[in-house]
Amino acid sequence: MLLYLLLECKWSLCLCVNVLNWLKWECLEEAHRPVDCETVARWILKNSAESENMNWILANSKPCPKCKRPIEKNQGCMHITCTPPCKFEFCWLCLGAWSDHGERTGGFYACNRYETAKQEGVYDECERRREMAKNSLEKYTHYYERWATNESSRAKALADLQQMQSVQIEILSDKQSQPVSQLKFVTEAWMQIVECRRVLKWTYAYGYYLPEQEQSKRQFFEYLQGEAESGLERLHQCAEKELQFYLEGDIPSKDFNEFRTKLAGLTSVTRNYFENLVRALENGLSDVNNSQAASSRTSTSKASGSNKGKGGFLKVGGSKIRSSRTGEIAGRWSCTHCTFSNVSSMTVCSICHRPR
Repeated sequence: MLLYLLLECKWSLCLCVNVLNWLKWECLEEAHRPVDCETVARWILKNSAESENMNWILANSKPCPKCKRPIEKNQGCMHITCTPPCKFEFCWLCLGAWSDHGERTGGFYACNRYETAKQEGVYDECERRREMAKNSLEKYTHYYERWATNESSRAKALADLQQMQSVQIEILSDKQSQPVSQLKFVTEAWMQIVECRRVLKWTYAYGYYLPEQEQSKRQFFEYLQGEAESGLERLHQCAEKELQFYLEGDIPSKDFNEFRTKLAGLTSVTRNYFENLVRALENGLSDVNNSQAASSRTSTSKASGSNKGKGGFLKVGGSKIRSSRTGEIAGRWSCTHCTFSNVSSMTVCSICHRPR
């Protein structure tokens, strides 16, 4: 129980560092590496503000031409009646009075006036604003759903960790005839899952604020995030599903040592993935800029175009990084396993940790 309390305390609040390198309780938010405190504040404010409600209203409603209240269309036809006390009847498409409409203007399901006016550009600005609102809302929904899902998964994993430490570890010890001291790999796996869920959650806030025009950084970010998330899912499934077999068995399993090796290995690999992800994001994805600079220095000569047959290229945004299994360009070497372009001083891949 003490370990759980220390774990919860460690991850409850962010310890911000001032210019004198003294730790101070300034942020008062949960720990949020690899995202800085300013981004966290913006994200939390956005989640609690009315901005997304306004985006939804703009994207899914139109103002009544008479009373100006926002109206949501909830039926198929274009004949809209505003709510009392207004009760103004109008056309959903052109917002004109319904009394001016009839068969000659398109009837209940169309509006010739609107189509004509749209072709003349009358509604261009209105449609543009509505489309921008929809795109903004869709982007926010994408990142918020994944942020919230990982938070709920983290909370569930934290509860599972507490249950493991207080109850299940003793059961597992009895079932598999193993001393509790030899089962630390199980609690370590759950601790890693909890931490990784927290990190993964905040990477979605990072991704939301990553500028759209920085395509190379976005692609590199999504690659690192995807690799880390894939590793975490494998670890979480092993700890959550496969462990049940050994908790429910009546006699010690001869395969338990293999399970130990698998779970410990997944824990180590997942930790490495997330350490790389955190390091890259806290460095502002600077490896992308370095790779682009190296690529630009080598792609200007004709020789680079004639070497296509000798090795492929990993395209990152507008630049191309050599992804040949044995290639080396401008002080970098490509991993034969994941094709990541490493600096030449590295003896193991920064992404998958395979030796050079």
